[in-house]
Amino acid sequence: MLKKIKNQNGVTLLILVVMIIVMLIIAGITIYSGTGAIKRASLENLKTNLLLIQAKTKEYVEEVSFKMGTKPDEAKRTEIRKEVYETEGMLVALSNASSDVQSSATSIGLTSSDVCYYVSRDALNNMGLNQVTEGEGDYYLVTFDETNLSVEVYNTEGYNDNGTTKYSLTDIDTIEY
Repeated sequence: MLKKIKNQNGVTLLILVVMIIVMLIIAGITIYSGTGAIKRASLENLKTNLLLIQAKTKEYVEEVSFKMGTKPDEAKRTEIRKEVYETEGMLVALSNASSDVQSSATSIGLTSSDVCYYVSRDALNNMGLNQVTEGEGDYYLVTFDETNLSVEVYNTEGYNDNGTTKYSLTDIDTIEY
């Protein structure tokens, strides 16, 4: 009886190796699915921020269109845009924004000739969007089309979708996981 107990001295090396391999496989699957969940959460966070900004700024474009009337001259357009977008909305015209914001806008194809505005931290707070965050060199920009009452929102960091970076809400909204 003593001989039988002495021979049963633990897990063999083979069983230990098999257990380690199984645990590595499980860990790999978990890490892979966790990375996907993080990417989806990041995409949804960006979409949510862009949609919130779009909803708030759409009110501005509608107000500008209403105040302009049917055929405003360029001076009246400029005056009403400044009143609504810059004074009420606290947005910063791209031409008046910092050089960092301007270069970021240029890198994604926007120019100061567009009806384009930088959504500053003050503007976000004014809109009640305190929870919207910006990273370093990560800016939100808005272009307005008063004729069609539409707004396009951009994020200068964008979202990398399989090697293609998308910056506008319209493009980012097409990404599916």
